[in-house]
Amino acid sequence: MRSRASCGCTAWLATLSIAGCAATPPDQDPVQIKLNDVDTRLTRIERVVSNQSLLGLANQDEALRNDLRAMHNDVDQLTNSMEASRKQQRDLYADLDRRMKMLEARGAAGVGAAAGVGAVAGAAAAGAGSGDAGAIAGGDLAATGTDDKAAYQAAFALLKDGQYDRAIAAFGKFLIAYPTSQLAENAQYWLGEAYYVNKSYPEAQTAFQRVVDKYPQSRKRPDALLKIGYCQYELKQWEPAKGTLSQVTAQFSDTPAGHLAQQRLDKMATEQH
Repeated sequence: MRSRASCGCTAWLATLSIAGCAATPPDQDPVQIKLNDVDTRLTRIERVVSNQSLLGLANQDEALRNDLRAMHNDVDQLTNSMEASRKQQRDLYADLDRRMKMLEARGAAGVGAAAGVGAVAGAAAAGAGSGDAGAIAGGDLAATGTDDKAAYQAAFALLKDGQYDRAIAAFGKFLIAYPTSQLAENAQYWLGEAYYVNKSYPEAQTAFQRVVDKYPQSRKRPDALLKIGYCQYELKQWEPAKGTLSQVTAQFSDTPAGHLAQQRLDKMATEQH
């Protein structure tokens, strides 16, 4: 009986010992702990690198957007500059056409003068055979002995026809051949216009200045002063241009030249010249 009790007690103690061992967790493997720590740190590093990459991409995107805005601004400036140049060219031709019509209306060179030019051209063509009668009529009128009106009309016709180099030569020869002609001041002015349309601004300024200096009472004086200011503008002589244009607005405020001078001054103010 005692032996059975001893055996039962022993079995019970063994069962408690096994249960106690099962309830106590085993110690974690140090290698596994290190691996888990490394994995955690790598995860944090990857997250930081990823955030930095996104920030870099965002910065690059913003820089590209800034470059694109700058390019749009450049394109807008070029577009405005081209439009301003086109408007200036249109104004130039409109002004030139207006002046030509005014001159024609005055009858400075009438039908008789035109007939004289035709006769000279015909005679020149007959004498030169198949030569260029227009070149002779327009370029060498001074040598043919025709009157000043015919020579002036021929030079003016070249200008109207857009043959600016030949018009310059013809007006120059007219001024040499007929320095005392009543048409000399007009010829001097249109010489300046031919230079101006040809974009020979220094020569145009000199020609217009001669109108002002040599013919102070000429009706072309306001227009010549205006074109001197225009030439100075094209040559980027901002202060002289403002001075000349201001002189036109002060002396000839109620004339077309005065209005055009004020328009150019307003344009210069907008351009901050």
